[in-house]
Amino acid sequence: MTYADIVRPQSKANIIIYNISLVIGGSILMALLAQLTVRLPFSPVPITGQTFGVLLLGALFGSRRGSAAMLAYILEGVAGLPVFAGGLAGPAVLAGPTGGYILGFVFAAYGVGYLAEQGWDRRMISTVAMMVMGTGIIYLGGLFWLSQFVPGEQLLNVGLFPFLPGAVIKIALAAILLPGGWKLLGRRDPTRVE
Repeated sequence: MTYADIVRPQSKANIIIYNISLVIGGSILMALLAQLTVRLPFSPVPITGQTFGVLLLGALFGSRRGSAAMLAYILEGVAGLPVFAGGLAGPAVLAGPTGGYILGFVFAAYGVGYLAEQGWDRRMISTVAMMVMGTGIIYLGGLFWLSQFVPGEQLLNVGLFPFLPGAVIKIALAAILLPGGWKLLGRRDPTRVE
C-alpha cells in the first residue's frame, strides 16, 4: 500500500480514471520542478527539483504509477512541450548530456515505488535506504550517459559531486515526511489493511 492507495476509489472505472489522473498530475509536477533550475558554469547538468520529484512520486504513487508518470513526463518533453529543465523540449534533450539522468527517472521511480509498496517508507532508516537507492539509480544512468560528453577525469566533478549536498537534503526531507505521514495516518504497518 502506498499513499495513493489510501484514497483510491473502489469501482474499476474510477480506478482507471484515478490512475490516469495521478500519472498526468505527476508528469505536471515533474515539469514544474524542472523549472526550478540553477545552471552551473562548469557543468552541463543543472541543479533542479526533479530528483526530489522522482523519489517522492515513486514513494507516493508506487512502482507502476510512479514510473508511468516519469514516462509521461519524458514523452511530453520529447513531443515538444517545454517540460525539461529550463523550459527545454524535444528529443535532442534526451540525446544530450542530461539524457541519462532523465531516463534514470523511470527506473528510480519504479525502484522507490516498489520498495514503498513493501513498506520501506514507514520508518526513517528504511526510507533513507530507499531514497539513496533511487538517487543512485538516477546518478548511475546520468553518469554513464554524461561520460559520452565529458572527459573521464572530470566526470564526477561535473556530474555527481556538486549535487550531493542537495541529494542529502532531499533524502533527509523525505525521511522525515514519509514515515511522519504514515504515523499521522496511524498506518506504519504495511500489512495492516483498514
